[in-house]
Amino acid sequence: MHNQIETFKIAVRKFAPFESAMKKFWDKYCEFSGCTLKLEMVVMDLHELYDCTITQKGMAHGDFDIAHISTDWVLEGYSNQDFEVLNPYINRNKPEDFPRGWSKSLLGLQRFGWEVVGFPFHDGPECFIYRKDLFESEIEKANYLVQFGKSLAVPKTWEDFHQVAQFFNRPADNLYGSIFACYPDGHNTVFDFCLQLWTRGGTLVDNNGSIQINTEAAIDGLNFYRAIVNDKTAVHPKSAEFESVAAGIAFSQGEAAMMINWFGFAAMSELDVNSKVKGKIDVELLPSAPGKNSASLNVYWLYTIAGGSKNKKVAYDFLCFALAQEQDKQLTLEGGIGCRISSWKDAEINEIIPYYHKLEQLHEVANMLPQKENWAAIAAIIDKMVLQAINTNSPSEALIQLAQNQINEIDK
Repeated sequence: MHNQIETFKIAVRKFAPFESAMKKFWDKYCEFSGCTLKLEMVVMDLHELYDCTITQKGMAHGDFDIAHISTDWVLEGYSNQDFEVLNPYINRNKPEDFPRGWSKSLLGLQRFGWEVVGFPFHDGPECFIYRKDLFESEIEKANYLVQFGKSLAVPKTWEDFHQVAQFFNRPADNLYGSIFACYPDGHNTVFDFCLQLWTRGGTLVDNNGSIQINTEAAIDGLNFYRAIVNDKTAVHPKSAEFESVAAGIAFSQGEAAMMINWFGFAAMSELDVNSKVKGKIDVELLPSAPGKNSASLNVYWLYTIAGGSKNKKVAYDFLCFALAQEQDKQLTLEGGIGCRISSWKDAEINEIIPYYHKLEQLHEVANMLPQKENWAAIAAIIDKMVLQAINTNSPSEALIQLAQNQINEIDK
């Protein structure tokens, strides 16, 4: 299925702000450049997007011209030569202020040796998002003090997080203590597991570069996670069917006091016209085990050009336009998360999203997932392990041992 030359196809991650921003960028670009190609946006959720672009070789075959690609899959696509290498284009015509306009933490995962295959599109590391109106309420503070004999504060440890979640859990008011995204898609529970591991001082990779999850920190993390996710007195009852977007929407509807999720969903709560918590939330670093440092996860979205595209010159020209400061800011105001430092510091954006500047400190504690060609397969094993922890009574130690054995089989 090759492109008819009169259309320009972009594979877009399904999320209303991405869809509206891409449409606006294209319309503005055509006005600016005189390009007459007609935009065809192919909007897909995570699984379908990965399947169509990478698994089915849609990028290599030229089924698309540009695609939103997660950094989780970029090594696999690069290894299979799915993407156009951008260096020759960059050398001729750099995007505005490239690379200095971006944090280093957003330029590494798409670079292999010297070869660059993508530009940052949307970002926003995992963070702790909470209802500051509830935490600042004198009535809530007084009640918490009576109930627990200590002051209500933004939780710094996971134990405090659990206690605060139970305190704010009020099903009769359609308010729950916390929300988790446990939908089995090979992403959400994997990210949650990694965050539990890292905030307990653990690592995913041993000194030989192999994935090693059979550790004390992993066991503690899995024990905590399965306990809290199954605690009906602390967590939104639909957590099992929520992926990150659905969890973010529920939070914006005022259905939870706290959530661990991507920064973008905090921004969405300020920008979405349907949000019921506008002006009532704030973000912080994640809780951790006592004496351990907080951590975040940096997975971000890239613009990539399809190796098989017939419109590569237009594609690169369009990306330079879409990456400019003005468009990066526009993406942010649509409800995406712009990647430029200029957007993070922008006064107008911080007026609307008062914690936007905190992106810099989140990036300072953000970890990356290991870059392995078979990461998707390893993630599937971890996903299954976490879901079994949530849905069965098998001891965490046994589940972790089983997952480790399966990982050893493929992580050569």
